Amino acid sequence: MESTNTEEIPLRHVEKDVLIPKLMREKAKERCVDRVEAFSSCCKESGFLMVFRCREENAALKECLTQHYQDPAFFEECKRLYIQEKLEFERTGIPTKNRTQKLPTSM
Repeated sequence: MESTNTEEIPLRHVEKDVLIPKLMREKAKERCVDRVEAFSSCCKESGFLMVFRCREENAALKECLTQHYQDPAFFEECKRLYIQEKLEFERTGIPTKNRTQKLPTSM
């Protein structure tokens, strides 16, 4: 099953419309990390007035995220990553977040 083409794997409606876009949001935030940090620091400094003072940072963050969300190549990349994680889970039964290697405590 290792050589399975990602185009051949059928995806459920929830995977296409919920799970892959969730992965896209996470990856887009990683790619726009400088704008996320700028907006976060502006919000922390401004307090309640962040709505008015952080408009530029918010607009830049939205523009960066939207650029990634609307990119078909980025969707295909996230789809490929999701399918790899799904196949790995089916093979091992271990979710991605729990798949860290544990070293023995005594040698």
